[in-house]
Amino acid sequence: MNDTNAATAGSDPRRGFIPPGPPRLKAESVLVRVVASAGVVAIGTALGAILVAQDIAGWIVGLVVSIVSLVMAAVLWRSRRL
Repeated sequence: MNDTNAATAGSDPRRGFIPPGPPRLKAESVLVRVVASAGVVAIGTALGAILVAQDIAGWIVGLVVSIVSLVMAAVLWRSRRL
């Protein structure tokens, strides 16, 4: 790596580990978010089933699944890559 690349790499705040690609189509972006949201629901469902199978109290299952789903959804919707 030469000095000019090192200097310009730090000056562009939009650069990251993944190089920016062409912008996504609106329909593609919506589809990716729907699929990712379905993944959040599926993980919450699986987590709830595992906790219920272990005879954990219902309110604890609800609390854990809610918190995990909320955190995953926040990370998902905050992502600029979707």
